Amino acid sequence: MPSSLDQLSAGTLDWLGANLDHFDPYAADAGTPAHRQAKALLELALLCHCSARAGGAHDERLDGATALLRKLWQRPEFPRLFDTHPPSAPTYGLAYAALAPDGIDDTVCRATLGRLSPGFLAPAGKSPLKRMEIRFYADKAGADHTMEPYAELVGQSPLVTLASPVPGSAEQEDVAAGDVAAGDVAPLTDSEGYSLTHAAFFLGDYGGTATGLAGDALAHARNLVRRMLDHCVRQDRWDLAAELVITQFILGLEPLRTPSGAAAVECLVRAQRSDGAIPGRSAALMASASAPAGEFFRKAYHTTLVTALMTLVLSSGRPSWHHG
Repeated sequence: MPSSLDQLSAGTLDWLGANLDHFDPYAADAGTPAHRQAKALLELALLCHCSARAGGAHDERLDGATALLRKLWQRPEFPRLFDTHPPSAPTYGLAYAALAPDGIDDTVCRATLGRLSPGFLAPAGKSPLKRMEIRFYADKAGADHTMEPYAELVGQSPLVTLASPVPGSAEQEDVAAGDVAAGDVAPLTDSEGYSLTHAAFFLGDYGGTATGLAGDALAHARNLVRRMLDHCVRQDRWDLAAELVITQFILGLEPLRTPSGAAAVECLVRAQRSDGAIPGRSAALMASASAPAGEFFRKAYHTTLVTALMTLVLSSGRPSWHHG
C-alpha cells in the first residue's frame, strides 16, 4: 500500500502530465484568457524549479512539463501574454525570468527583465508582502533591486503581524457571519490566510532556507497556521490546506507528525479523484464530474499542482538548516 503522500504525489503528477495541452497557450483547445494561461504556466514552472533544486531522484513524471517550459520560455512572443493583464505584468515577467528552466537560451528572459521599470524593483509604495515577493523572484532572476534584506522584512511579514480575532469580539462575529458552518470560526480571512502562506514561501524559499523567525514570533506563526489548517480541514478547503502544510514545513515542523498536518493530508487524499486530480479549490467550488475538459482543468489545475508541490516539499527532506 502506498503512503498517503505517495498516493497524492503519483496521482497529481500523473494528472498534470496528462493535461499539458491545457497549459500550452498555443494549443488549439487552450480556451483560457491569456493572463490566466500565463499564471498557470508560472505555477508549473515553480513546481519544476522546486523539483530540479530538490537534489533527490529525478522524477520522470515532470519531463513532459519541463520540455514544454523549455520550448515556451524561448519563444519571443510568449512574455506578451503577461501584458494582457497590466496590473500583474511586471510580477509575471520577473517570475518568468526567475523560473526559467536550466540550460536554455535566456535571450528572451533578459529582454523581459530589461523592460521592468526601476520603480517596480524599489520598495516605495509596496506592502511588505509585495516587497518580499519581488525580492524572492529578483534574487532568483539575478535582477538588480533595492528591496530590504529578508532580515528586515521578516518582522513586517504577515507571519508576525497577523493576529486571530479575540473570542467573542466584534471582529470575530464579522468573520463568523461569512462562515459556512456555524460554530466554526475562521481564525483569518481568505486573503489573510493566503498572505500567511505566501510570506512563508518567499521567506523560506519553499523549505530551502530558514525564515529568520524564532522564539515567540515563530511560536505565534506556527499556532496561527495550525488553527487555520484545522479550519480548512473542517471546511474541505483543499487549496489553502495544501499551502498551509507547506508552511508548517517551512516553519520547521514535520507536518505528517502534527495532528493538523496529518489531517490535512488525509483530507486531500479523500478529495483526490481516481485520475489524480484535486477537483477544485474546495468542496464548495469543485468542478462537476461532467464538466467539459477545459472547464474542469481551469477549476482543478491549481489545487492539483499545489498538492503536488506539497508532496515534493515534504518528501525532499530538509536542508542543513533547522528551526529550534
